[in-house]
Parts: sequence; C-alpha cells; structure tokens
Amino acid sequence: MKTPKPKKKREGASLVPRTQYAALPWRIKDGRVEIMLVTSRDTKRWVIPKGWPMKGRKPHIVAAIEAVQEAGLVGRMDKVKLGDFNYEKRLGSGAAVDCRVEVFSLRVQKQRKKWAEKKQRATRWFDCAVASGLVEEAELRDLILAFCGASSPHKA
Repeated sequence: MKTPKPKKKREGASLVPRTQYAALPWRIKDGRVEIMLVTSRDTKRWVIPKGWPMKGRKPHIVAAIEAVQEAGLVGRMDKVKLGDFNYEKRLGSGAAVDCRVEVFSLRVQKQRKKWAEKKQRATRWFDCAVASGLVEEAELRDLILAFCGASSPHKA
C-alpha cells in the first residue's frame, strides 16, 4: 500500500493565518446605505482598506489609518469588530500568505482631497448589493450583506 505524499506547502504560506485590520467604509445617501470600495494596487480588484498590525496601535486605529492612507476617508470608527474574513495575499515575491482580516465599521464623514495612495488606487461608492458582488472573497461579501441588512441604530 502506497503512503500518500504530504501536501506541499505553498512557498511563504504559514499554517497560522497572519492578521490584518480593515475598515468597512459606509454612508447613508438618499436613505440607503452605500459602501466605499477601493482598488488594490497590484491587481486592481475591488477591496476594502486594510493593512498589517502596527506596534502600539489598537486594531480599530490601524483600520482607521489604512482608510485614510488608501482612500482619504475620515469618520467614526467602531472599536468593536464587525466580523472577519479570510483571503490569500500575494506578496511581491510571488509567495502567498493566508490572512485573517478583522473588519471594523467606519461611518464616513468626509473624503480628503489628497491622501497618500490617491494616485495608486480608485475609490467609489456602491449600493450594498453591488459592492458585495464586486468583492472576490465570499466571506467579505457575506459580511457586507449582513452589515447592510442589519437593523441597527446606524440605519436611522
């Protein structure tokens, strides 16, 4: 009887996912919730602002910083996470890293005229259903739909 070969681990992948923190930017326009998506720098996929942990910074603060850097967004960030999603991040070296992203709600008050990555990314507001259909990660899609469908004080 042949012994099955162990599965090859992807180069750079670890068994424990690395953590990132993200903002789910939203606003109410004409009585409807809209979600802002940004394009990723490399693949130009629609994503939400996210980044790696920063020493000495709480997760929701990191998410707020990423929202400013990637999309110029300023607003009210919840301290309690909305949820999580998993995705596979491709590094510049071509290696893949499994990531677990903790997502925090950001009620956008304004978008700055200038921000760090403005020339590298596009930003756009979308209706909830459209935004959920544009993101690649199924768990993020579900998180957006659940957020938009939730009956909570932010809908008032």
